[in-house]
Amino acid sequence: MAKRNRGSIRPGQRHTATRGNARPQQASTRPAGALSDAEEARAAELESQIVAQDRAAADSQARARDRAQTAGARSTRSGGQSLLAARASEEYAYVVRDVRRIIVVGGAMVLLLAAAFVAVDLLHVITIS
Repeated sequence: MAKRNRGSIRPGQRHTATRGNARPQQASTRPAGALSDAEEARAAELESQIVAQDRAAADSQARARDRAQTAGARSTRSGGQSLLAARASEEYAYVVRDVRRIIVVGGAMVLLLAAAFVAVDLLHVITIS
């Protein structure tokens, strides 16, 4: 890949044409790095917005931390369970419900099979020859 030809210009240097024609800057009443009053006011406004955002973020983190602590305290107060045990008990509720459904469906199938046995073998409702 070919290098780009920058001529004799290096970073931080000006072209030779503008170097000789440069005019001296007009004398100003403020130092070169100083800000105007409008710039200072804008900077103060931006700084106050940043401080307000930081304060709001810190407050939300504190509220989340307090919420987690109170939730943990509530779960430990109710039966001496930890937060993990409280979540596990919620999960076990789903398991218990599923096991009950399995038992109901299995029981219904057993009753249906028993009724078919009684009807075919004992009462001879259907005769197979």
